[in-house]
Amino acid sequence: MHINRREFVSLAAAAGLSPLAHAEAPYPNKPITLVVPFTPGGSVDNSGRLMADRLSRLLGVPVIVDNKGGAGGSLGSAFVAKAKPDGYTLIVTSQSTHVVNPAVTPKLPYDAVNDFAPVTLIDRLSNVLLVNASLPVRTFADLVKYAQANPGKLNYASAGTGSVSHLSMELLKTQTKIDITHVPYRGAGVAITDVMSGQVQLAWNNLSTNLASIKNGKLRALAVAAPQRVAQLPDVPTFAELKLPDLNLTSWTGIAAPAKTPQPIIDRLYQAMRTVLQDPATHTVWADKGMMVPEELKPQAYRAEIVERIKFYSRIAKANNIVLE
Repeated sequence: MHINRREFVSLAAAAGLSPLAHAEAPYPNKPITLVVPFTPGGSVDNSGRLMADRLSRLLGVPVIVDNKGGAGGSLGSAFVAKAKPDGYTLIVTSQSTHVVNPAVTPKLPYDAVNDFAPVTLIDRLSNVLLVNASLPVRTFADLVKYAQANPGKLNYASAGTGSVSHLSMELLKTQTKIDITHVPYRGAGVAITDVMSGQVQLAWNNLSTNLASIKNGKLRALAVAAPQRVAQLPDVPTFAELKLPDLNLTSWTGIAAPAKTPQPIIDRLYQAMRTVLQDPATHTVWADKGMMVPEELKPQAYRAEIVERIKFYSRIAKANNIVLE
């Protein structure tokens, strides 16, 4: 007996079934776009590409990285916030886009908490306090002593006003009572280049992109923000060891979807990412690049961490009158 489409829909509805139940292929069934809200080459882009490659193989569809840089990550973030919540447009989240931007920018074109459905972390990144190798200090205590003896004579570079590096260094200034001058740059790359050349003396940056320069002597690491000392720099103490626990926060990258993405899709992505992160081969690659494999962090826990860190950096921004229009 032949049944036309209208009759099929009627029969399916009468039986309490979705007429599309057998028509829709399981997620994912077409390429996924993973938006990196920065230009290629930085740590966020690096992390996103590493995860995209592994998710492509695991999910069986291409995961295509799309760099949409501009406005400190705001352009790409706003794009994903407005994207169709079907699991085919995702974003690589970072401290900059989902923590610091909302802490310092009152008129952000997206809501870092309510416009996204967090999935989980890709990695955690140790941060490191760096100085020019010619500066006559060998330890963190030496730096504090030198800065206190030479108030206003040291400059520190940041990736820009209102960046993680800016807020972290202002907190360091407050907690150590040192007077050093902020020199904002348009990005971390040029900032670190000027620290290496001696144009400025200090910077706060992530370890993964600076490890080679530390190893070859162009930069000196005085302290790391990490759960414990990092294997690559066993002689460098953590900020927790230096009795500055507020400065001991890691940075991270993660993945999120637009808000209202169906929970089964979030669950599928979460399980896929956990499978990647539990692979011993992933541990090796992440360690080689100075990245830490994150602890298991479910979507709701990830959202809670974003909320708490926005509050933390908002307090620093308010105390130092740091606001971006």
